[in-house]
Amino acid sequence: MSTMKENVRRVKIRDVYRGDAGRGRIRIDPRIIKELNLKTGDAIGISNPATNKTTAALLYPGKDEDKSSNAIRIDSSIRRNLDATLDDFVEIQKIQHSPAERVTFAGVEESVIIRDPNRLVRMLENRLITKGDILSFNAMGRRIDFIVVDYAPLADAVRVHLETKITISEKTYKELEELESKRVTFEDVGGLEEEIQMLREIILMPINHPEIFQRLNIKPLNGVLLYSNPGVGKTLLVEALINEANVHSVTIEGPEIFNKFEGESENNLRAIFKEAESKAPSIIFINRISAIAPKSEDPSSNLKKRIVDQLLILLDGINKKGDIVVIAETNDVKGIHEALIRSGRFDREIEIKPPDTKGRLEILRIHTRGMPLNEDVDLGVIAEKTQGLVGVDLELLVKEVAMLAMREILPHIEDDKPVPPKVLSSLQIKMEHFLAALNKINPIDSN
Repeated sequence: MSTMKENVRRVKIRDVYRGDAGRGRIRIDPRIIKELNLKTGDAIGISNPATNKTTAALLYPGKDEDKSSNAIRIDSSIRRNLDATLDDFVEIQKIQHSPAERVTFAGVEESVIIRDPNRLVRMLENRLITKGDILSFNAMGRRIDFIVVDYAPLADAVRVHLETKITISEKTYKELEELESKRVTFEDVGGLEEEIQMLREIILMPINHPEIFQRLNIKPLNGVLLYSNPGVGKTLLVEALINEANVHSVTIEGPEIFNKFEGESENNLRAIFKEAESKAPSIIFINRISAIAPKSEDPSSNLKKRIVDQLLILLDGINKKGDIVVIAETNDVKGIHEALIRSGRFDREIEIKPPDTKGRLEILRIHTRGMPLNEDVDLGVIAEKTQGLVGVDLELLVKEVAMLAMREILPHIEDDKPVPPKVLSSLQIKMEHFLAALNKINPIDSN
C-alpha cells in the first residue's frame, strides 16, 4: 500500500460500534475525514508499524462523538489482521482497490472442503480484502479460520461482489507456506540475465499487459523453444518463469507420454490444451520435446507420428488472444521435427548458453546463500577456475565443499548426542575446501 506520506495519519484504535462488527467497516474521526478529503465508501489501508501487518476496509461516516478524538473504530477481526489491540496506534491512508475477479482461501490450521463457495461470496459481498487477511466462517458445523492467499486482479485490495469466483485451496496455509519457501524465482537463476530479459518480453509482457499488443496490433508469440547442452538451467529457468508469471501452468514430460498414456496419448494432449484454454492465461511446458516429436526422417513408431500430428494441430489451434504460450526445451534442437519450427508454432528459438565467469559467480553466490563462508573464501577466484562448468556442475561443487567441511568436525561428534554448540559454531566453509573440491568435479557430459 503506497501513497504520499503526508496523506498518512496516525490514529488510535477504539472498539467498533455494535452494528458494524463483522462487516468490514471502519469509522474515523470526522475531523480527519474532512482534512484528508475522504468520503464514505473509500478504501482505507490500515497498517500497524509495530508488527508490519496491513489490511484494508471500507470507510463509513464518522460519528459526532468521535470528533477530534483522533480515533479509528475497527472490530476484532480487523484488529487480528493487524496484530493490534485497543488503544494501539495504527496508520491509515486512502488506497486504490479493484473489483475482485477471483479470491483463493486456504484453511489456516486444517484443509477444508466447502461444497458451496458461493455462500462465502454472499457473506463477503462488499468487503475489502488484502492478501494475508484471516477471516472466520462456519464450516463443517464449527468456526474455521481461512486466510486469503491470492486474488485477482493485482491491487492493494479487492472488493468482493456477487460475480467474484471463490476457491478454497486443498492445502492448508502451512503447506502452502512450505511450498512457497521452495518456490524458484528469477533471483534463483544465475548467469542467464540476457535470456531472462528475453523471456520477460516474449512471455510475461503479453500476459501482464495485453493492451500493449492490442495497441500495436500485433499477435504475441505462440511458442518458444529453449535449447542448450544438458545442465545449463533450461528447466530451472522455465520453473522460475512460471512462478513469476503467476498463471495456470501444466507440464508435459516427453517420455512419460508414451509410458503412461499409450493408446490415449493424443487424447491426453488435447485435454492438456483444453485445460490451458479454459484456465487462460496459461503456460504449457513441454519437457524434452525431442522425445515426443523427433525429426520426420528418423525411424519412429506409428504412435510417435500420431502424436506429432496431434501436437501440430493443437499448436496451430491456440487461440488468438495471446493468453496461452507453449514453452518447450530440448538438448538437441536438430533432432526435433522440422514442422514445429515453422512460424506460428515454435516461432522463437532461444539458446541457453553456458555461463561465463560473471555468470558462474552469480550461480556460486546463489548456491552459497546462507552458508558459513570463511573470510578467505573468494568466489570470484573460484568462478575463474571453473571454466567449462555449468549450473549443475557448480551445484555439485558446492555440495562437495559442504561435505569436506563437515568431515572436519566428524571426530568431535557422537552419534547419540546433539552436536556441541562450540563444535557447530566452528563449522565453516574455507577456500581450501573449494580448491580441494575442484579436483573432484568433472563437467557434465555435453554430448
